[in-house]
Amino acid sequence: MQHRGNLFVVSAPSGAGKTSLCKAVIDILPNLRHSVSHTTRSPRTGEVDGQDYHFVSNAQFDAMVADGAFVEWALVHGNRYGTAVASLEQVRDAGCDLLLEIDCQGAAQLKERCPDAIFIFILPPSLQELESRLKGRQTDTPEVIAQRLLNARDEMREMFWYDYLVINDEFDLASQQLQAILLASGCRTEVLKAQVQVLFEELDL
Repeated sequence: MQHRGNLFVVSAPSGAGKTSLCKAVIDILPNLRHSVSHTTRSPRTGEVDGQDYHFVSNAQFDAMVADGAFVEWALVHGNRYGTAVASLEQVRDAGCDLLLEIDCQGAAQLKERCPDAIFIFILPPSLQELESRLKGRQTDTPEVIAQRLLNARDEMREMFWYDYLVINDEFDLASQQLQAILLASGCRTEVLKAQVQVLFEELDL
């Protein structure tokens, strides 16, 4: 019997390695799908519309908000990001697990609307290492990096209401820990109870 797919929500301060970790586990777990968010920001070098994000204008985003198309949306670093209800439900109803990379504002909205979701926060080993990673990307100005570091302090204060924490100090270990969380969540009694019930019926229990 097919069960409804799990919803995994992953947040992290900018530069903590969230996107790289999520890509690593998606490449390994065949039933895991990546949610593609809508955003009003411009594409970065190498990003593909419809694959990395759905890049939309402010007017298009406004229209989707007015139509109630988003299960969550938030303003982050001057740009808006949102998760469409339709894409989320379609994947989960098909029995596939869905991985969302969203900020703490959006995650808090999902905590209210999707109580069955599993929330995971990715941490850097230190603020000094986070600053080094942001500078190493060479995609932001010093002013933007400074703002991201300020925002990181506020974001990391939200970590304690998440279900799991992963410290991305050594990438391979952090990837294994994230994978272990996703796999173990699929073995919860709540998730497998329908299959267990079928087994009980077959055994006349």
